[in-house]
Amino acid sequence: MRQRLLWKLCGIVATGGIALVVSTSLLEKWAERQMSVIAPHHQHTLASWGETAEALYREGDDAALADWLDALQAQENTWAAVVTSSVTPVAGGTLSEQFQEGYRLGRLIEWPIHLYFPDNPIMDITFEGGHRHFLINLPQRMRPGSHLRSVIWLVNGVIPLLTLLAIGWLLYRHISGPLRYLRDATQAISDGQPHPSPSTMPRDDELGELMLRFDGMASKTQAAIAAQRQLLADLSHEIRAPLTRLGLAIEHMKAGASSPSSVARLEQESQQMRQLVNDALTLAWLSHETPVLGTDTFDLVDLLDALLDDARFEYPDHRWSVSLPESALLYHSSQRALGQALENLLRNACHYSLATSPPPTVTLSLTPQPRGYRLTLRDNGPGVEASQLPHLFTPFYRTADARQRRPEGTGLGLALALRHIHAVHGNIVTRNHPEGGLEHLITLPRDAAQQGIDLPAHDQL
Repeated sequence: MRQRLLWKLCGIVATGGIALVVSTSLLEKWAERQMSVIAPHHQHTLASWGETAEALYREGDDAALADWLDALQAQENTWAAVVTSSVTPVAGGTLSEQFQEGYRLGRLIEWPIHLYFPDNPIMDITFEGGHRHFLINLPQRMRPGSHLRSVIWLVNGVIPLLTLLAIGWLLYRHISGPLRYLRDATQAISDGQPHPSPSTMPRDDELGELMLRFDGMASKTQAAIAAQRQLLADLSHEIRAPLTRLGLAIEHMKAGASSPSSVARLEQESQQMRQLVNDALTLAWLSHETPVLGTDTFDLVDLLDALLDDARFEYPDHRWSVSLPESALLYHSSQRALGQALENLLRNACHYSLATSPPPTVTLSLTPQPRGYRLTLRDNGPGVEASQLPHLFTPFYRTADARQRRPEGTGLGLALALRHIHAVHGNIVTRNHPEGGLEHLITLPRDAAQQGIDLPAHDQL
């Protein structure tokens, strides 16, 4: 998009300016042409005077004609006369038919009058035969164009003003719609209400782009606010039980019933609360600050080997099916964030693997991809119901089986793992494996900064 709004506004102004110049010019010429013609009733009067003069002339009563001319001149305060015209060519020349037909001593009454000449024209009513003419200096009362100045002011003043007002209104309408939308949406967000969606499709210009970006910002802001509220509600719900148990342990100790088990219980509950609060704060930071942890360069195989050593020590009865390449370097990533995420996923897989025959087995493989690596982690546990798959990475969400197996859990492990993986520009897909167990498919870019990979969205199969 290259300054489309500028070109639109320039187009409106240019079109309006051209329309203004052309319309005023044409309208002024049309008005002059219309106002330069003698009014029809005055034309009729002039024609009747010519007929009267011709009738008196043909009667041969020169005295009556003279008296009538004198009375007409006095009445109209003008000059009038009946004259003869005879053009005689010399040197053997001849008069053309066109000249004889068009020859006039004055102007015909149908002809337009030059409005800018100060003197009134002489009108010519030709008698039959073409050699006698009734001439009269057009009376002032019959001169057209008396309102010419007013019309010129109207054409060159009022009409341009109205045209500019129309252009201004069009510009205002073109700009005010998005501004009103932004105003209403901002007010709605400040009032804690959902911001209204635009009633029309966003325009293909800078204001349309602004509306789209504002919608994206508003949606993220409202989602962040809703997530924060939900996180606070879930945290308050989850923390209530440890607080109750802490209160009971403290009451027992106050009553003198202190015992090593009570102290151990008190320590266990305090550690669980501390872990819950720390995980919740980390989750809130990862969810709403959207950090990009891209400063480390390390070997993913070394990180997995270290995590597997810890897992083998904690779960000695598990079988391990591991397939790793000799090396898998990651650039512009975070060893700490990725280590925490993979450790959570690995511990979760170990815990939910079956403890009976067949023996609990965890499968881990790392495969190079064109732009990174694909890590597959699978257990041979019971898996989860298909309807629960989309919620596994929701904070504080725990299945019924998870609550029975790990009552001390908080439901934040998988949510933190997802946020950590997203923070290093990775992605994770979770599904029930066809042969049983839960399988995580994790994709990690080899160099996210160089490839410009965006933060992905979480998907479920």
